[in-house]
Amino acid sequence: MRPHVSREAASAIGLLGFQRPDANAPTVTATKIAAVALLGAKTFQNYIAGEWVDAKDGATFESTSPANGATLGVFPKSTATDVDRAVAAAKEAFEEWCLVPAPKRGEIIFGFAQLLTAQKEDIAQLMAREMGKVLPEARGDVQEAIDMAYYMGGEGRRLFGQTTPSELRDKFNMSVRMPIGVVGVITPWNFPIAIPSWKILPALVCGNTVVFKPATDTPFLGERFVELLAEAGVPPGVVNVVHGGGAEVGNAIVQHPDVPVITLTGSRETGVAVTKTGADRLKHIHLELGGKNAIIVLDDADLDLAVEGIIWSAFGTSGQRCTAASRVIAHESVYDTLVSRLVREAEQLRLGVGWEDDTDVGPVINKSALEKIHSYTEIGKQEGAQLLTGGEVASSNGLDKGFYYRPTIFGEVDPQMRIAQEEIFGPTVAVIKVRELDEAISVSNGIKYGLSSSIFTRDVNTAFRAMRDLKAGITYINAGTIGAEVHLPFGGVKDTGNGHREAGQAALDFFTEWKSIYVDYSGKLQKAQIDTAE
Repeated sequence: MRPHVSREAASAIGLLGFQRPDANAPTVTATKIAAVALLGAKTFQNYIAGEWVDAKDGATFESTSPANGATLGVFPKSTATDVDRAVAAAKEAFEEWCLVPAPKRGEIIFGFAQLLTAQKEDIAQLMAREMGKVLPEARGDVQEAIDMAYYMGGEGRRLFGQTTPSELRDKFNMSVRMPIGVVGVITPWNFPIAIPSWKILPALVCGNTVVFKPATDTPFLGERFVELLAEAGVPPGVVNVVHGGGAEVGNAIVQHPDVPVITLTGSRETGVAVTKTGADRLKHIHLELGGKNAIIVLDDADLDLAVEGIIWSAFGTSGQRCTAASRVIAHESVYDTLVSRLVREAEQLRLGVGWEDDTDVGPVINKSALEKIHSYTEIGKQEGAQLLTGGEVASSNGLDKGFYYRPTIFGEVDPQMRIAQEEIFGPTVAVIKVRELDEAISVSNGIKYGLSSSIFTRDVNTAFRAMRDLKAGITYINAGTIGAEVHLPFGGVKDTGNGHREAGQAALDFFTEWKSIYVDYSGKLQKAQIDTAE
C-alpha cells in the first residue's frame, strides 16, 4: 500500500522520484529533499511485514522543522496494537532470516551502504530541515551510517567464533555466534541516521529481525532509513518501523514477550525505566544514556588547537550530542586567555537554518529543549557563575520562527554547581579553573556520567596518565570530545550506560549469544574433568 498523499503532493513527489520500494518492482530513488518543505504535509505510514500500513486506529502526528516550523509530514500515532502486528511479522520473518547465510546478509547491508552513498546529499538536506543540523554535520551523520554499513556488511564474512584444543583425546571444541530473535530498536532524534545504523545493521548481519521506533521529532528520517533497507533487499518482516511516542510504542516494544532484545539511546531516567520493565522477562537490554563531558586544557597546551576543539565539541549540533563538551577544565595559568578566546570565537558563530552554507549553529530540536536550556542559564546565574556570553533565546533576523539559542559560556564555575554536574543538552559550556593535573582529572571524573573525555597537552607522560586515569569510555588526546569511528567500541561507564557497547566487534557481542560445541570422535564416553584412570 502506498502512503496517502494529496494529488498535488503526489505529483510533486513523483517528479522528485521519491517513492516507496515495492517488493515486486524495486526502485532506485533520486529524491530531492531540498524541496520537501514546499510540498505541503504528506501522510506517511508504518512499515510492517513489507507493507505500508496506517496505524490501526488512524491517529496521526506531525513532524515539523525546528528551523522554521514548517510541517514536513504526517505520521501514524501508533499504539500497542500496531506494535503487536510488527512484532508478529518480525517473529515470523526471523525463522527464515536467521537461516540466510551471513555472507548474503552482509551483501544486502553492503548494498544498503551503496544506496546511502547515492542518497547522501538528499538525506542530509532532509536532516537539516527535520532535525536542524547544519549541512556539513548532516552529511557527517549520513557518512557515519555509510561507514557502519560497509563495516557490518563485512562482518557477514567474519562473525568469528573460536576454536580451542580439548583436554581430551579425539575431541574438537569450538564456539559460534547465534542470533537471538526480535530486536526492539528505540532511537533518539539527534543522530537520526547514524544511531539507527549502529543498532539495526549489526542486529541484521547477526541474523536478528527488528522492530524500529524512530524518535517522534525525526520520523521522516527514520522512514527514509527503512525505505532504503527495503530497497537494498531486506526481506519483508525483517525490519519493521512503527511510528509513535515512547509511552505508547516504546513501552509496548519493551514489554512485549516476543521481543527478547532491546537497544535504546536516551536519557538516564528512560534507561532505568526500561531496565525495570525488561527485568521480569530477563531481556537483553543495551543502554546508551547521558554524558557530561569535559575537555582539560593544561598549561602546555596548544591553545589554538584547544580553542578550535572546544568550540566544535561544545557548539556542534547546537550542543545536542551525548559526547558534547559541556565542561572545560582549564589550568589557572591559561584560564584568562582561554576564556577570552572562547568568548570571541563563540560570538562569531552564525545562527540560522541548517541548509544555508554560512550557518554555523542550527536550532535546537523543539520548544521544550529551548526552555530547558534557558532554565539552566538561570540556574547558573543563581549559583553564582559568571555569564560570559550568550544565555538567551535568539529571535532576531527571522529566528523567531524556530528554536534558536545563542552559544553560551559560563566562567568561574564551581565543579559542584548544577551547570557543571547535570546534562543540559544544548549550546552551553561551563569553564572551571584548576591548579594542576591531578585536580583536573579529579574534576573531570567528579560526575555521575562517564562517556567522553579529552585533554590538551604536549607532554607524552601527562597524556598517558590521563589515558589511564580518566574514567570514561572514550578519551581523546589533543582533540575534542566528539568524533567516534565505527570500528571501535562506543559507550561509557557509570551512569552513561549498562556496560554494553555499540560499533566495532563489541556490537556483535550484544546481538548474538554464544554457543559452545564439543565434537567427540573417540567412539567412547569421555568424562571431562573426571579422572577415570585406575
